[in-house]
Amino acid sequence: MSVWFVTGASRGFGREIVIAALEAGHQVVATVRDPGTDRLPQGYGERLLTTRLDVTHNRQVEAAVAEAVTAFGRIDVLVNNAGYGLLGAVEETSDAEVRRLFDTNVFGLLSVTRAVLPIMRGQGAGHVINLSSVAAISTVAGLSAYAATKHAVEGICEALAEEVRPYGVKVTSVQPGSFRTDFLNATSFRHAERPLSAYDGTVRALAAHLEDRRGNQPGDPVAAAEAIISIADADQAPAKLPLGSDCVAVLDGVLRARAEELAVWRELATSTDYGAA
Repeated sequence: MSVWFVTGASRGFGREIVIAALEAGHQVVATVRDPGTDRLPQGYGERLLTTRLDVTHNRQVEAAVAEAVTAFGRIDVLVNNAGYGLLGAVEETSDAEVRRLFDTNVFGLLSVTRAVLPIMRGQGAGHVINLSSVAAISTVAGLSAYAATKHAVEGICEALAEEVRPYGVKVTSVQPGSFRTDFLNATSFRHAERPLSAYDGTVRALAAHLEDRRGNQPGDPVAAAEAIISIADADQAPAKLPLGSDCVAVLDGVLRARAEELAVWRELATSTDYGAA
């Protein structure tokens, strides 16, 4: 039995991960920003602790982690799931909108991770699982700010893994493709406050496409949650876990394109060393 600490647990991947962990026999701390929207299941008794947490409030982070340790004595798996999306061209999105996005998707993740790491280091074991996105692999017009937050998460994951490996702590970045959650709903996916008609053919077209796709995404969030539970038990957990056939297809295409581009420009790239000429 492990102790899981899951942020953004009231819906979407967070809720499904909580359920899957409970069904696997684990103890779970499910954190929710607004207790009034709590849709978590009942019937798990003392194995489920639900607590309030807005990841942008450091005092709430400290209090939630302390409550988890008081209740269960340890934290074995941290799932940084809390976050939201933002649709808008670079020219459309204000500094304030982008900062709010980074406050949740990046700085909130960092705050929770900092609070949990001393516990994992003291235990000599733990697993940090950060929810990233296919947008960190390849993105499109209108998702620049959201993709930037997920690229930041990828960089954090890669460095963090090296930092905590000596203490027995693993780190995994999970990169979901398009899954049938409520991510595209207004509660999780926001639009730039000042859209410009110049981007009707790109950003607004993407918005229409996403609206048409809502409820028809290929990915099964229950299966994704079960996959995430399985890697927590793996002796050699993946550094990066793409989820969904659409994400895997994007990754395949990006890797091929990068290799092809490098082949074209390798000579120029390597010509910049001292003595290369």
